Amino acid sequence: MPSFVDRPTGVFPSVCSLDCPDQCGLLLHKENGKIVKVEGDPNHPVTKGFICNKVRNMTERLYDEKRLKYPMKRVGAKGEGHFEQISWNEAITTITGKWKDLLQTDSAESILPYSFYGNMGNLAAEGMDRRFFHRLGASKLDRSICNSAGAAGYKYTMGASFGIDPEDTIHSKLFIFWGINAVSTNMHQVSLAQQARKQNGAKIVVIDVHKNQTARFADWFIPILPGTDTALALGLMHILFAENMVDDSFLDQYTVGHEELRKHVEQYDPITVSSITGIPVEDILKLARMYGQTSPAFLRIGNGPQHHDNGGMFVRTVSCLPALTGQWLVKGGGAIKGNSAYLAFNTANLQRPDLQQNKNTRVINMNLLGEALLTLDPPIKSLFVYGTNPAVVAPAGNKVRKGLEREDLFTVVHDLFLTETAMYADIVLPSTSSFENTDFYTSYWHHYIQLQQPVIESYGESKSNVEVFRLLAKGMGFTEKAFEETEAELIDQALDLLSNPGIVQIDFEVLSEKQYVKAQVEFPTELPTPSGKIELYSEKMKQDGYPALPTYIPIVNDSVHPLQFIAGPNHNFLNSTFANQKKHTRLEKEPEIVLNQFDADQAGVIDGDKVRVWNEQGECILKASVGENVLRGVAVTQGLWGADQDTKHLVNSLTPDRIADMGGGATFFSGKVSIGKY
Repeated sequence: MPSFVDRPTGVFPSVCSLDCPDQCGLLLHKENGKIVKVEGDPNHPVTKGFICNKVRNMTERLYDEKRLKYPMKRVGAKGEGHFEQISWNEAITTITGKWKDLLQTDSAESILPYSFYGNMGNLAAEGMDRRFFHRLGASKLDRSICNSAGAAGYKYTMGASFGIDPEDTIHSKLFIFWGINAVSTNMHQVSLAQQARKQNGAKIVVIDVHKNQTARFADWFIPILPGTDTALALGLMHILFAENMVDDSFLDQYTVGHEELRKHVEQYDPITVSSITGIPVEDILKLARMYGQTSPAFLRIGNGPQHHDNGGMFVRTVSCLPALTGQWLVKGGGAIKGNSAYLAFNTANLQRPDLQQNKNTRVINMNLLGEALLTLDPPIKSLFVYGTNPAVVAPAGNKVRKGLEREDLFTVVHDLFLTETAMYADIVLPSTSSFENTDFYTSYWHHYIQLQQPVIESYGESKSNVEVFRLLAKGMGFTEKAFEETEAELIDQALDLLSNPGIVQIDFEVLSEKQYVKAQVEFPTELPTPSGKIELYSEKMKQDGYPALPTYIPIVNDSVHPLQFIAGPNHNFLNSTFANQKKHTRLEKEPEIVLNQFDADQAGVIDGDKVRVWNEQGECILKASVGENVLRGVAVTQGLWGADQDTKHLVNSLTPDRIADMGGGATFFSGKVSIGKY
């Protein structure tokens, strides 16, 4: 049977590669060897043919005239964007030659890979690249920019990333979307909520700092002051215990520490919690009673609140709520923070950490890239960037860009476009899109593993991540078989994990035949916590230096600026992906800052004004959107607009690079700013 690539015209199965929980099944329409239409696969059991604007317009990205076609080397100053075409042979020889020199003059730790999940394919994001850098002995990157604080917090309570099956939420009668703009970032969970609303009369509640699209879709929107979500969760617990809305039999059988928790939350009475969160007392009481008296009740725990200094503790706290009411035993009840543990695969087989000789190699937190480039000793002398765009995405962006300007920093960027980061590169390598690769995908929301097989020829001279690191391994003289294995072999090795019985029936051959397969898993009866139970009281937390019981700890307030600054996602970009596509920027219109009427009046700003937004780190110029969509003292922007629009739109210039309380996480949403009319 010919490959999809060999068939110039037809409709071919695919999967969305974006860093999104939905991980949609797709159908690609091809004419004369070119993709002309991207649509959802109506037969996919979860995504059912519905896709977002980002993916629907993917052809704009695939065939953008600005897409890189061949390797290039810099011929001007860093940041100017002057490059000339070179061959792949020259590119690989230049890179490996520089690295061989650094091995002699400095050490392998002077080289740092910097990557994330711009392509969620497991081979693209954590396959041959990890093998290569392990073998090289480069500095390790702590990839903690997204969900690591929340993952650590959830683990203390639940042991691992286990939630309910999202397909079961059609039975839910109460949805609480907490800190997640799901219309833009988890649209199929919204679709399931809408279905439950029609079938079961389900109510939809949104708790967030901004009346965003999800909040407008809800039956009830509860605005909250940034960084106070832990206090609200504890206040709900106070009322649940005080009004006997807890499931004592569940607490006795499946949890540890409920009596300690009961006493502990007495201090979080509604008046106290209202003063912290900005939520009226009557709304706190109403929400607690709604949650305690409705079954099934479902919590969708978002990424937003974990991007505060106290983000790990928030997730640790809110994940206790379903245990208090026994909702884990009710179909459609419980919570989802993430479900990646159900699709756990053999990362050791895929990444081969055994290839690393120095087990004490230094680790650099990716949220501290600017600081690391400017002050680390011994210094980073070479940076290899792929799957991310730190010049726009990383916190403390001005510091990052200053670090990238270093003339003694040899930087390589592998991407589809000449990104803001690539403008500082010495060598730029063209990357394939996911539709040109073989890879497998594991959702962190639904329970399906999916296969991507190449549908179109590689664009120009572009190469996949796997191909590039095979070439680099050869250029460095690495002879291990690990660098010669095919994509099919890598997938089979990754799916060989006997400790996860849910995927034992899945391999490359099965995926090739079926395209997507659901893991045969259920919510575990014994959790991987020290006690095997839900840990409302965690001795492990105490040992690690945290409070053993959920505790509200205010976010850091080390600034004289009056407004809490939240730089959240928008509807038509995913981080900086799509921010350089004309169609997507037209759909999103222009970068704005959402202000409360009171704060705007104080600054002499009216709706539609251009506003200067600043703090000690830098400034941005944004359009003011004034009203009542945020509480007083809060300023919200949406979307990482690129520098090709205006460098004054780079909102991460204003975000802190402090590290969150757990997991090495980012604190994007704990910065403060001032505003004034521009």
